[in-house]
Amino acid sequence: MASSRFQIQPDEAVLLRVTHSNIKSFSAEIRFSLQSSVEAVKDKLWRKCGTSVNSMQLELYDDANSKISNLTDDSRPLGFYSPYDGYRLHIIDLDPSSVTAGGWLEDISSVEKYSISEEAYDKRDGTFRKFKEKMAAQNPSAFAPKITDDYMEDLCANIKVGDRCEIDPGEKRGVVKYVGRAETLAPGFWVGVQFDEPFGKHDGMVKGVRYFDSPPLHGAMIRPDKVKVGDYPERDPFEEEEI
Repeated sequence: MASSRFQIQPDEAVLLRVTHSNIKSFSAEIRFSLQSSVEAVKDKLWRKCGTSVNSMQLELYDDANSKISNLTDDSRPLGFYSPYDGYRLHIIDLDPSSVTAGGWLEDISSVEKYSISEEAYDKRDGTFRKFKEKMAAQNPSAFAPKITDDYMEDLCANIKVGDRCEIDPGEKRGVVKYVGRAETLAPGFWVGVQFDEPFGKHDGMVKGVRYFDSPPLHGAMIRPDKVKVGDYPERDPFEEEEI
């Protein structure tokens, strides 16, 4: 008489989402053979999460997060519990002294950080600091600042707040509102300009620091070599229209 017991095809597998009771951030999609015993499934999971096979309890949930069953018989094949793709397999770690207990695998605040004093670090050989010092001694120009704090200061000698100006390229006109260094921008000197039209990027505030006041989208910080001051009156928007 032919057996009517549950049978599983050799190549059948299922993709399950795996979660863990102690490791809240642990969530993985793992493919299991339906022929694998529950014990074999636990062994596979132990290698991924650290919970020992003997301390592991498994629960199966459907895709609506409703509990289907407890996988209590280690000898039964996984397919006996009828899991489908997308179901969730939840690991419960029963060992209070488990490596996963207390959440310390996720909380690094209690991990002692290695630190070393500046004096001790200076005494060490083979550090990046020593390498950098050696390279700087061999080629000082390579480690010199590319842009100094006085960059383009000389070009600001004839630019003062209130001057009418034109920006090159683009021939955008406006008025100088600021001249000097800008702590939120690259080293060197900058010219703050309020354009006559909304050609700018801001209202005079750059990265939380206000250098001048202007209407929104009328302000810009520009290098002095792009700024020409002189007789640059506001343009008549109708002057180039055809009659």
